[in-house]
Amino acid sequence: MKVLITGGAGFIGSTIASAFAERGIVPVVLDSLVTGRSEFTEGKIFYQGDIADGTVVDEIFAAHPDIAVAVHCAALIVVPDSMSDPHRYYQVNLTGTLSLAGHLIRNGCDRMIFASTAGMYRPGPDLSVTEDSALEPQNPYTRSKMMAELLLEDLCAAYGLRVVSLRYLNPIGADPRMRTGLQSSKPTHALGKMIESYELGVPFRITGVDWDTRDGTAVRDYIHVWDIARAFCEAAARFDAIVPHDQNGSDGKNGKNGAGGGGGRRTGYQVINLGTGGGTTVRELVDAFRGVVGDGFQAEEAPARPGDVVGAFVNPAKALELLGWKPEYSIEDAIRHSLEWAALRSRTDVA
Repeated sequence: MKVLITGGAGFIGSTIASAFAERGIVPVVLDSLVTGRSEFTEGKIFYQGDIADGTVVDEIFAAHPDIAVAVHCAALIVVPDSMSDPHRYYQVNLTGTLSLAGHLIRNGCDRMIFASTAGMYRPGPDLSVTEDSALEPQNPYTRSKMMAELLLEDLCAAYGLRVVSLRYLNPIGADPRMRTGLQSSKPTHALGKMIESYELGVPFRITGVDWDTRDGTAVRDYIHVWDIARAFCEAAARFDAIVPHDQNGSDGKNGKNGAGGGGGRRTGYQVINLGTGGGTTVRELVDAFRGVVGDGFQAEEAPARPGDVVGAFVNPAKALELLGWKPEYSIEDAIRHSLEWAALRSRTDVA
């Protein structure tokens, strides 16, 4: 059995590829290498190309007719970049997904697992989100993901495509075996900034300390990238049980928990959230980081930055029910793996 992984030379896609390989499933990687790393494809079947290029996709399926499922990770994901260049984000994330889905349908591949974002939800009063939470994306990146899900849902209803959308928030860590990790040497998320501060010997700035949370700092739902990869493997293994063939059709009848949020889903489409069920505040992340590197790590308070938000966390009950999945790695594990990867990257110039 083989699985096609678009964006398989990126942080998450490459980790998913390794997780499948460990289960005896052969990953076939398609990546343009615009943001992916060629070294992340070593030892794997690799095609360099764009997901919108039907010729490349046709070539892949002609050579590998035993591909059972497509895992679609290829996307642009940096929120500030999406705000400064929304056209590019819609072109890649929305138009690219539409083209890819058409190529899959033409080649008889009716299973897709879509790497999406729980950032499209409007959090509840307790900052939690579920699959039934209202959708309220706040930037072109999350809007492009929501729109991509809506078009995939329509294709499922009309053409027999079946999709499982896995939505999550803040992947951190690295492959525990250090095969892959973050491509960027300057990550912008809080843990990346902590590692940078630690390496430079300067205090980490906690930006925003008067949010309405348990300790005044923002909440993020950090999840180890290997746990995310495990969820994709479980979704592939259980795909036909999660989205049976008889859920497809062009009758347009609605079920629950689809891309539209709030309980509407056309047949052939399933949404599952991945998360920790509680989230981590910035102060808690600092404490966990200090527990790993020692009490000498310093942090200082600072005002919130323009555009900062209080955050959210994911209720993963449905993932446990349908995938038998829950996170196995702790925040401390993710911190240790991130530090190990950062040290390896600096030695090998993988940046």
